[in-house]
Amino acid sequence: MLTSFIVLSISMGVVYLFGCTGEIVIEKGGNLNLGIPGIMSLGALGGVIGSRIYFALFGVDSVVGVVLLIMIILFSIIFAVIGGLIYATLTVTFQANQNVTGLVLTMFGVGFMRFVGSKIGNDNLTLASRNVGAIFPNASNLGWFGEIFLSYSFLTYLSIALAVLAGLFLNKTRKGLFLRAIGESPQTADSQGVNVLLYKYLAIIAGSAIAGLGGAYYVFNVSGGTTFVEATIEAFGWLAVALVIFSMWKPVYGIFGSIIFGALSILPIYLNIPVIQKKLFAILPYVITVIVLVVTSILDAKNSQPPKALGVNYYREDR
Repeated sequence: MLTSFIVLSISMGVVYLFGCTGEIVIEKGGNLNLGIPGIMSLGALGGVIGSRIYFALFGVDSVVGVVLLIMIILFSIIFAVIGGLIYATLTVTFQANQNVTGLVLTMFGVGFMRFVGSKIGNDNLTLASRNVGAIFPNASNLGWFGEIFLSYSFLTYLSIALAVLAGLFLNKTRKGLFLRAIGESPQTADSQGVNVLLYKYLAIIAGSAIAGLGGAYYVFNVSGGTTFVEATIEAFGWLAVALVIFSMWKPVYGIFGSIIFGALSILPIYLNIPVIQKKLFAILPYVITVIVLVVTSILDAKNSQPPKALGVNYYREDR
């Protein structure tokens, strides 16, 4: 039972990890994107469309899992990036309010996914899910080690790799330093010759692409292709935004935080308690996030605070 609990916690946590990593990249550039739930929904829709295009081109008789997975990832990224570009155009170019734009993008993304999804249906999603499943199908033969470390899909390992790479990029590279500088003081970065608008656009595009994969992962790995239009992907998106605070804007911390969030989301399944008490577990990630935010604020740890210019539009003429 402990092994299955760990495996399910990691599997569920990957949805949060994709969204968290993408949002951290965006926020490090000074943009607060509350449209992550909508972008994840668009990513889910893109993944479904990618799988349908694959089956339309190659049929269902002989499925090549690698090609199918590439199509799912490609279209998930395309749809998510479109959502990111909408947000970037409105907030970076036209200086629209970031909070309002993000909330509108969430409503649009969720509504668009459900509207288009209801028209195209969910044919062959279960078949697609089986073919993009675990990389090592015989991992269970290795006992608990194989189940805990080797029983996941490619997207699971990709989410961890992206979180590690994002951390290295932000903290160990020159361009990552520029992006963090923009998040702290875009005026100072601009005065040093950094193209603030370009970096903001690239951060939003990259972050949206990563977050969008979380929606595709949910459809094909968490729900097994059985839930799409009815899926509450936006709920995972809001928890992913909360995970950003919980992980103190550090992508690698987000890996461990996502497992904790995943564990809290499935824990009621393992507890013999009334339904009302089980529902209380849904708010625990938010409660823990608030506690972490309060503690870090009291301690005033410099490396645990949000970027100083987060959520503030940059007007170059005011420099």
